[in-house]
Amino acid sequence: MHTTFRDRSEAGRLLADQLHAYERQTNTLVLALPRGGMPVGFEIASKLALPLDVLVVRKLGVPGQEELAMGAIASGGLRVLNEEVLRAMPHAAAMVAAVTNEEAREVERRERDYRQERPEPKLDGRVVILVDDGLATGATMLAAIAALRKKNPAKIVVAVPVCPPDTKQEIERAADEVVILFAPHWFRGVGQFYENFAQLSDETVRLLLARAAERN
Repeated sequence: MHTTFRDRSEAGRLLADQLHAYERQTNTLVLALPRGGMPVGFEIASKLALPLDVLVVRKLGVPGQEELAMGAIASGGLRVLNEEVLRAMPHAAAMVAAVTNEEAREVERRERDYRQERPEPKLDGRVVILVDDGLATGATMLAAIAALRKKNPAKIVVAVPVCPPDTKQEIERAADEVVILFAPHWFRGVGQFYENFAQLSDETVRLLLARAAERN
């Protein structure tokens, strides 16, 4: 198995090879976490002839300690809270409300920007393949899974090129099926496994989504 990917597109093609059971399945769609997950998701959706959409997830960081997540908010107003962190915080409810409002606006802005006028996909009873370009702690993906559960999909499949072994175990507990190409013990960061790990713009996400929508 590869220890590095040329870029996110190559990683997506390699993942698609592992997901061929879902090819042309009418009740299946690919949801990419932007921005990095979009080129990966685009390749999977292209190779498997599946629709592609986006799931915007934003971490709810503790003010002044943004790395510490109180929870996360996802497309469609879905919110997941980290009760453990909240229990240790004074004025937790007010803080969560303020940060949620701020991040919800950003989720909505990105949704509008990425999707343009296209409607949100219906997820009830469908198989959802959730895609990112790699996971470190897995917190964002876990929030995405928890948020998606509220939409009643038939099955959640997580497909990512690379993550550390302990994150893989956590994701396996949360999702119905997990396809990970590589889970090395020497993991330091997602970028180390890509020759080209350039930052992506909102414009790139928009273009890939538009191209995928034209295809369907």
